[in-house]
Amino acid sequence: MSPAAVESSNKRKRSHKSKKSAEAAAAPAHNGVEKARKKARKAKEDEAVVEEPVVADASAQEDSDEDDVEDQSESHKDTAEATGSKEAENGDEADDNDDSQLADLPSGTGSNALDLPSGTTMPTPNPVRFEELNLSERTMSAIKEMGFEKMTEIQQKTIPPLLSGRDVLGAAKTGSGKTLAFLIPAIEMLSQLRFKPRNGTGVIVVSPTRELALQIFGVARELMSNHSQTFGILIGGANRSAEAEKLRKGLNLIIATPGRLLDHLHNTQGFVFKNLRSLIIDEADRILEVGFEDEMRSIIKILPTERQTMLFSATQTTKVEDLARISLKPGPLYINVDYRAEHNQKKKVIVFLSSCASVDFYSELLNYIDLPVLGLHGKLKQQARTNRFFEFVNAQSGTLICTDVAARGLDIPEVDWVIQFDPPDDPRDYIHRVGRTARGANGKGRSLMFLLPSEVGFLKLLKENRVPLVEFELPSNKILNIQSQLEALISKNYYLNKSAKDGYRSYLQSYASHSLRSVFDVHKLDLVKVAKSFGFSTPPRIDISLGASLSRDKKVEGRRAYGSQPQQARRPMKQGKRF
Repeated sequence: MSPAAVESSNKRKRSHKSKKSAEAAAAPAHNGVEKARKKARKAKEDEAVVEEPVVADASAQEDSDEDDVEDQSESHKDTAEATGSKEAENGDEADDNDDSQLADLPSGTGSNALDLPSGTTMPTPNPVRFEELNLSERTMSAIKEMGFEKMTEIQQKTIPPLLSGRDVLGAAKTGSGKTLAFLIPAIEMLSQLRFKPRNGTGVIVVSPTRELALQIFGVARELMSNHSQTFGILIGGANRSAEAEKLRKGLNLIIATPGRLLDHLHNTQGFVFKNLRSLIIDEADRILEVGFEDEMRSIIKILPTERQTMLFSATQTTKVEDLARISLKPGPLYINVDYRAEHNQKKKVIVFLSSCASVDFYSELLNYIDLPVLGLHGKLKQQARTNRFFEFVNAQSGTLICTDVAARGLDIPEVDWVIQFDPPDDPRDYIHRVGRTARGANGKGRSLMFLLPSEVGFLKLLKENRVPLVEFELPSNKILNIQSQLEALISKNYYLNKSAKDGYRSYLQSYASHSLRSVFDVHKLDLVKVAKSFGFSTPPRIDISLGASLSRDKKVEGRRAYGSQPQQARRPMKQGKRF
């Protein structure tokens, strides 16, 4: 017999003897009935003693066994609880694990690189396609839904080092694809670390303007459509208390303008940013140009220093260098892909459209896809019109999309191209439009006008007014087919979709009220093609009031109409047409 068995047997004997003697002392000896009861009790006690091997275990492990019994009891109690409570408990355990994972994330190993969580696969060398980056399935699925396969140059050079945790200083203009370049690594990091709302904010993107912030937010929403992490936007003019409530609940990724971000950092209780892992400063030169230098310095002082930082700027000024020095770790990776601007983007271009809503739509669309433009029309407030006008006047290059409000009396120097995307109201308007280019004694410039086959009669009127023109057709192989991507974007983005409908409606209203209706006949328009130019696969059903738009005829009353089109009688205001 083993020592453990002997010890257990001895304990049972001692226990049995003690119980037997206790019973013998308690039982009266003279009562026969009591003797019978005593025997019955004795048999029961013997049986009970034999069935107590666990309780009669080695006394040296008594404390440990009591703990085990308590643990088992708690385990049985938890198992007996409702399923919802159990899932909530498991969720809390997962969150605790997330907190410890965030707390233990290394901030660097001698270089300025953040170590990736285990399980992260590095991209293949010199990747060209997004699938070569070895991104998570959720991110890759979103990229495919957005219609992207190949990376731009800035994406090829920037995403791999950002995925490895490097700090990056990028010289790239808007339009290079840098929004995806910084959002993809940031979202991958949040996913790898399993950020939850209770972990607070892990990524902050700082943008110079509300418009650009909204554009970045739209891209982030598409990229994060398959992820569980939360995201939001903080901009001036929005409901601050609603923003604060979302911050208290937890936003893992934030896109913000500097002023509103600093406001929340100072004043919003419950805004958790101690777990910040990535700070992205987009268009740093513009942030500093509009006067946010002090705000940026304050923001950088408040935020945790152990983070990855990405700073993008089209120009490298002294102020940008100062901002880079205080925000980036020593020795950041410098990436420059700005050489194309020398030929293609150092032009000053004015594009004329026929309606205010069309200007708004195309401005929002082009800015959304990282092609910076300014919009100018008569419905803007005077201060906004003045600011945008002088911004374009003082710029070395850029694009201004406008209505005829900019065609008369405005002196814009060094304009290289005037593009009349929508036809002018008459030949005199054409002359005023092209007069925006080649200004000054040595000014040179070019003009380009688009016409539909049904509109070529306008050329005859221009020739009659001694306006020399060269007609040509643009080869189809020179046109990049982006129609499917445009339609996909408009169908998914609520704000762009609404803006596109407004633009489509206003274009038809403007066309229907044209003073040269013999040339520009709204009934000859191919509405399917017009709708496609606004990003719709099929024309949206809209009501337009032709009578309201005919008020433009007041402009031409009292002056000779061009061509053979007689002055038409005004139609009733209540009349409308459905397209």
